[in-house]
Amino acid sequence: MELRRFFQRRKEDAELARELQAHISHQVDENIATGMSADEALRQAHLKLGNPQRVREAVWDWNTVGFLDDLLRDLRYALRMLRRSPGFSALAVLCLTLGIGANAAVFSWIEGNVLRPYPAVADQDRLLVLAGTLRGSSEYDATSWPDFIDLRRSCVLLDSFIAEKIVGTTLSVGDRAEIAVGSLVSANYFDALGIHPALGRGFNADEDSGRNAHPVAVISYGLWQQRFHGDPEIIGKTQIFNGVTHTIVGVAPRDFYGTFIGYSWQFWVPVSMQEKFDSSGYKLEDRSARWIEGFVRLKPGVTRAQAQQEIDAAAQRLEKDFPSTNRGRGITLLPLSQSPFNNTKVLLPTLEITLAVVFFVLLIACANVSNLLLVRSFARRREITIRLAVGARRGRVLRQLLTEGVVLSVLGALGGLAVAYWCRNLLVLLFPRRGVPLYVPGHVDWRVLAISIGVCLASTLLFALVPALQTSRFDLAGALKTESSGVVGARGKARIRSGLVLLQVSLSFILLVGAGLVIQSLRSIRNTSPGFSTDQVLLTAVNLFAAGYDMPRAKNFQNQLMERVQSLSGVESAAYSRVAVFSYRTYSSASILVDGYEPAPDERPEVEYNEVGPDYLATLGIPLVSGREFTRADDESAAPVAIVNEAMAARYWNGGDPVGRRLKVNDRWLRVVGVAKMAKYSNMLEAAKPFFYVPLLQNPSAQVGLNVRTRLSPQAMETALAREVHALDANLALYEVTTLRVQVDQKNSSQRVAVTLLSVFGGLALLLAAIGLYGVMSYTVSQGTHEYGLRMALGARAADLLRLVFSQGLKLTLVGVVTGVVAALLLTRLIANFLYHVSPRDPLAYATAFAVMVVVAVAACFFPAWRASRIDPGKALRD
Repeated sequence: MELRRFFQRRKEDAELARELQAHISHQVDENIATGMSADEALRQAHLKLGNPQRVREAVWDWNTVGFLDDLLRDLRYALRMLRRSPGFSALAVLCLTLGIGANAAVFSWIEGNVLRPYPAVADQDRLLVLAGTLRGSSEYDATSWPDFIDLRRSCVLLDSFIAEKIVGTTLSVGDRAEIAVGSLVSANYFDALGIHPALGRGFNADEDSGRNAHPVAVISYGLWQQRFHGDPEIIGKTQIFNGVTHTIVGVAPRDFYGTFIGYSWQFWVPVSMQEKFDSSGYKLEDRSARWIEGFVRLKPGVTRAQAQQEIDAAAQRLEKDFPSTNRGRGITLLPLSQSPFNNTKVLLPTLEITLAVVFFVLLIACANVSNLLLVRSFARRREITIRLAVGARRGRVLRQLLTEGVVLSVLGALGGLAVAYWCRNLLVLLFPRRGVPLYVPGHVDWRVLAISIGVCLASTLLFALVPALQTSRFDLAGALKTESSGVVGARGKARIRSGLVLLQVSLSFILLVGAGLVIQSLRSIRNTSPGFSTDQVLLTAVNLFAAGYDMPRAKNFQNQLMERVQSLSGVESAAYSRVAVFSYRTYSSASILVDGYEPAPDERPEVEYNEVGPDYLATLGIPLVSGREFTRADDESAAPVAIVNEAMAARYWNGGDPVGRRLKVNDRWLRVVGVAKMAKYSNMLEAAKPFFYVPLLQNPSAQVGLNVRTRLSPQAMETALAREVHALDANLALYEVTTLRVQVDQKNSSQRVAVTLLSVFGGLALLLAAIGLYGVMSYTVSQGTHEYGLRMALGARAADLLRLVFSQGLKLTLVGVVTGVVAALLLTRLIANFLYHVSPRDPLAYATAFAVMVVVAVAACFFPAWRASRIDPGKALRD
């Protein structure tokens, strides 16, 4: 009822005015009837009934939501005050826009890539990652298809089990091969995720079964538009994937990019086609082959803990029923934000650090605006004094000042959301492109809006509350006695302003130290040898498996191509490998037995390995400690052999020379013929681990990479290699030719992203801190004009005033830096996982941050100091 009256005030007020006038007229008539004159009757009526305007206001306050009316008045007055000071308003809103916008942008990245990373997928909060575990290991593993089927049958608390495996194929474009990336998925994939194709259908339930029996595909909306030009008759047409003609049965919706964070999938095929997309053979009936990277969806009302209990019981039954393949193995359910199978492990820690950084930026922005409000309060001291003198309550003045802060914060939040929306997809620019469509989106949804509103309200309290309290708390009698008295004591305000600048300097110093540490770490990575050559080795591939080559034909092609490559001018050596170092393909792993090594009761030794060709170690520049490298004689007719690394020799042969000793891998005994020096295999941050190599000639594959040691440029070698490939098969295309240096740099993307984000937001914080220091020093000079004039009149030189102002600014900076050093020593430990051969207490990072802060402080103090040195003493003393 009260709200209705509030929104219909004009109508209600008019009715109340008419009612009051009627009462006055009636009273006037009664007074005239008693013998009063008309004027006297009207005067007595007003004396009895009161002033109509005050009565109307009292009735309005009694019968309506009065605080809304006050709020509207406060808002209108706040907007007028902000319009009256456009420079102040613009600077304050800009600072808040940068602070709130940075936070909203990072929130949108976290929302779009970590918390709810799959657009168009329904109820993502009930979606969990299905990951395998191995007793004694902290690493997660994939799941075998037979285990996946048994889990699906035995678990009743889960709505659905969803299988997925990343696969690729090539689409030839001219002389180059375009990589098309997609997924092998269970038939329920689209239905379980709540995805409705834009055209056609998903997969039928029976398309899970049958060895290579269902060559059908769903293509992405992007591939439909780019390769098929949006053909409305696309359903039923065909496309060759990995040498097999697939019938296109559906087109995914525009806003569905797959279920892998970081990349946009271009096609999906049912798991029944696994053999055609996996060169290592048929795995649907092999319980030891772990390749499923799946999801589960909880039933409504079921918790993750309840589902985990059921999964644990099922995994224990599998371990009991199939000890040869499942001993020591379990299954765990992970939130989407902890998935081990995609770029979450890169993005999450980076975004967590970035979130802390942008919070610091927000604090600095709020401190800046607080200083602006404190300075502005001096200009308004006469207004506040008069308002309090004529009866305004201190609480009313405080509410008005807070309302002005809310208006600034709301304007900053609106600007910040605009900035966040504009920046939502900028994260993709920080990741290297590898021929695969990148998809690293931000998502500005209602959750981001709600968080931004919370940040807006919190920032209002941060920057507006202290200035408002200080402005409304003063000695009214003293303020009325003299014009020069401030609303609050000048010293009190100076201490507050200085404290806010100290906060800005401290936080900026912390960010500069963090950025310096990560930059040094990245430099350390680039300057540290990964154990192989990076500058004279080129990588490329010809995917014969995707081109439909069978194994005999692929071996013949590989032999002919190797002979041609080794005969090219400028090529020192060349070798094949199934997995290229620092690539995104995973190494094979196998359970091993070692002669003379007795594993612990719960230990099941499992080691990664790579299949490589002759001269592989020499081509990559990995030295041999003992023994020999593989030769062309190590083929399928020769005795199985292996080369182990130093870590494997130390662990399983107690540091002795294992050359000539035996190693059992996948039920086959291998003879160790060499020991290789330690190297990095996947990334620079990995710890030293056991690793071994087996001859590719004894484990042939149609899907291998080509490593070439040469002094030629990638462009020149690409031309020569493309010519040789086309001479053997004109229908084949070469992958991009790149150096191992580029390959290593690409795998350091988390470091590069962290460096970029810390540098950008650290620079922003530094700019805001410089503005804050400049504002304080500028105001100090303007308030000290009389003092500086007196000093000059008594003989002080301009250089003396310059030194005085600079010393005040540098003193603030030094105190802030000291505080920042203490805080940085505590906080930089949080980024230790990002650092490579760099201590979180590295003195160079601290010294560099200190030097930068001093330079910024000098720059911020220069103009105020220069202005102080140009003061006219006569004019200053007269004023």
